[in-house]
Amino acid sequence: MKIYQVVKAYLESRRSLGVKLETGGRTLYQFARELDDCEFDEISSDAVSEFLRGRGPLSAAWTTKFRLLTGLYRFAIARGYVEKSVLPTELPSLPPQLTPYVYSTDEIQRLLNATEVIHNPICPLQASALKSLLILLYGSGLRVSEALSLKLSDVNLSERLITVRDTKFYKTRLVPVGDRVVKELALHLERRNALPKPDGEDSAAFAIRSGTPLGYRQVNDWFVRVRKAAGIVTPAGEKHPPRLHDLRHTAAVHRVIHWYRSGKDVPRLLPHLATYLGHVNIKSTQHYLQMTPELLEEASLKFAAYAHVEVDRA
Repeated sequence: MKIYQVVKAYLESRRSLGVKLETGGRTLYQFARELDDCEFDEISSDAVSEFLRGRGPLSAAWTTKFRLLTGLYRFAIARGYVEKSVLPTELPSLPPQLTPYVYSTDEIQRLLNATEVIHNPICPLQASALKSLLILLYGSGLRVSEALSLKLSDVNLSERLITVRDTKFYKTRLVPVGDRVVKELALHLERRNALPKPDGEDSAAFAIRSGTPLGYRQVNDWFVRVRKAAGIVTPAGEKHPPRLHDLRHTAAVHRVIHWYRSGKDVPRLLPHLATYLGHVNIKSTQHYLQMTPELLEEASLKFAAYAHVEVDRA
């Protein structure tokens, strides 16, 4: 049986269970192409290792591809398409994860002001649409893909709720938003309603002139221009500049700092933050809470107050 046929059968099986695997599906079909769609039981361990490594520097993409191929091989073995897996048994030493960048409130404002650099008279709404998107990402902690997947019907301004459907973990969640986000979304939707709605109220909330959804690559290209115009550069010691995705990290960190300063019980609230962000467990949320100077200061003050109480008790 050819690789393409096994991949097709595997994806049909997974999707029948409600698992989308859209990006994963493209990666698996890429696997079939790069191995010239040979017979599945003729795949060599060297060919698999070459596919996993890719053409660029070793990165976290290796792990993503390895997990996809692990699922594919489990399926193929269970169906009798192959006797055993030829995946590597030793994992390579991967580079550390990118350090999340936490924008300051001043930098957030500079980003919003700099959206004017992408103004285009042919597409007069693109600068305002990006500004609204940035405010939404910072104010809600949504993933970029989640925001770009929103439909008009997913935005309920009267209830101050956003419905995020079919997320990274195939779940749907309700995300409450504050006054600033509601006000900005109201302005955005007023402008958006001037564009075509190919699918009625199920049309994309963030769209291009034709009414079709804005793509991640386009939005990211705009963001890079805006970030440069805002004067936000690569931090010392880092290899990569701050990303659009880092607005999600920033939203989480700023929320925790606010809780500390408001005297809230932060450990008790962290599981709520995990749910709000759409994380499957609190460990993912803890990864977001990189120790910024502000967070360290607030945590230190909290500890100092705790220590003072304990000394008084003694």
